[in-house]
Amino acid sequence: MTDQAFKSDFLKTLQSRGYIHQVTHPVELDEAASNGIVTAYIGFDATAPSLHVGSLIQIMMLRRLQQAGHKPVVLMGGGTTKVGDPTGKDASRPQLTDETIQANIASIKTVFEKFLTFGDGPSDAVMVDNDEWLSKFGYVEFLRDYGTHFTVNRMLSFDSVKLRLEREQPMTFLEFNYMLMQSVDFLELNRSLNVTLQMGGSDQWGNITSGVDLVRRVDQKASFGLTTPLLTTASGGKMGKTAQGAVWLNAEQLSPYDYWQFWRNAEDADVGRFMRLFTDLPLDQIALYEAMEGAGINEAKKALADAATSMLHGSEAAQAARAAAEAAFEKGQLSADLPTVELPRDEVIGAMIAAVVAKAGLTTSNGEARRLAQGGGLRLNDEAIADGARLIEAADVNADGVLKLAAGKKKIVLVRPV
Repeated sequence: MTDQAFKSDFLKTLQSRGYIHQVTHPVELDEAASNGIVTAYIGFDATAPSLHVGSLIQIMMLRRLQQAGHKPVVLMGGGTTKVGDPTGKDASRPQLTDETIQANIASIKTVFEKFLTFGDGPSDAVMVDNDEWLSKFGYVEFLRDYGTHFTVNRMLSFDSVKLRLEREQPMTFLEFNYMLMQSVDFLELNRSLNVTLQMGGSDQWGNITSGVDLVRRVDQKASFGLTTPLLTTASGGKMGKTAQGAVWLNAEQLSPYDYWQFWRNAEDADVGRFMRLFTDLPLDQIALYEAMEGAGINEAKKALADAATSMLHGSEAAQAARAAAEAAFEKGQLSADLPTVELPRDEVIGAMIAAVVAKAGLTTSNGEARRLAQGGGLRLNDEAIADGARLIEAADVNADGVLKLAAGKKKIVLVRPV
C-alpha cells in the first residue's frame, strides 16, 4: 500500500513520513485530497484526564492533515467511553460518571490546542462529542436503523473480538456494540460536517472499514479509511510504555522534564523514524541526524527531545528540561527542573536505599533496585552504591533538603523527605 505514488500533498506527506499502513479506496481519496478540502476525523475516548504518547501518532496525523490545508475533526467519545472499546483488552472498562467524562474531555482538549488550530475557518479544527447523538438513540430505533447493516459473522471476524474470544476472556454485549457505535459516528459526522475520512491505528481497521461501508451503503456517499502502522520500538517493545508507567501528554500527569527524557532515551535506531512521525523537522535535516554516529547520536536524540517537547510544552520548557538534564548527567549539578518526589521522612531516613529508590519510581520493585546496585548502576548524590540494603542517613540529605538518586545513566530523581 505504501508504495503507491500519490498526487496530493497530504498523502505524499503521510507516505514520506511513515504514517500509512492501510487505505481504503486510495485512488479516490488521493483525488479528493488533490481537488478540494477533505474533512477527516479520529476518535479518542475520554477514560482519563490525559491522553498518553501512544495517541500522539494520531494527533500528529490530524496536524499533518491541517498543514496540508484540510479540516481536522477531533471526536471525543463521551458516548463510547460509557461502553468501552474491546480492542486489545482482556477486561471490561470501568464505568465512569458523565461528570468525570466531561472533565476528562476538557482536560484533553488543552493538549489538542497545542497541535491544532481551532476555529470557524475552512481548515480550522473542531472538537465534537459523540454523546450528542448516541445518547439520543432509543434502543429499538438504533437496532432497527443500523443493526440490519451488520452481520454477527463479520463482527466475529474482527481481531478485536476474535482475539478476546481466543484468549477465553469474556466480552459483554455492551462492548460488542462498540463497533456499531463507532460506525454510526462516521455516518453522523458525514451528514453533519461532511466528514469523508476516518483515520486511526491499525488495530481499528475493522471498526473503520465498517464505518466506511455504512456511509457508502446507507447514504451512497464517498467515504474513506486510513490507518497507521502498529508502533513499536526498534527492540520490539510497545511505544510509550516505560517502567514508570504511561507517558502522559498533560503536564499535570507528567512533567516536561520527564517528557523530554522519554524522547532523549529513545533507542538509536528509532531516532529518525520518531523525528519523521513526531516532529516538524524537515526530512533532509532528519536524514543528516540519521547519518550521525558515535557521540553524534546523542546530539540527534537531544534534537528529537527538543523538537517533541517544544511542540507539546513550548520551547522554554524544552530548553529548561535539556539544561536540567545536561547539568545533572553531564556536570553532576542539581536543577529545580529535575523531577522531585516528596516522601514521608520516616519512609526515607533509616530506610534501605532499595526501598526508597522503588518508592521514588526509579525501579518497579525493591528487588530490581538491589540488582541495579549490585550491577553498579545505582548512585546516591553521585556516589555509586553497591549494597541496596544500605540505610539512608540524615547526613545524606543535602543543603537543599533533597537526596539525588540516579538509576543508570538516564534516570535521576530528587527525593525530598517531608
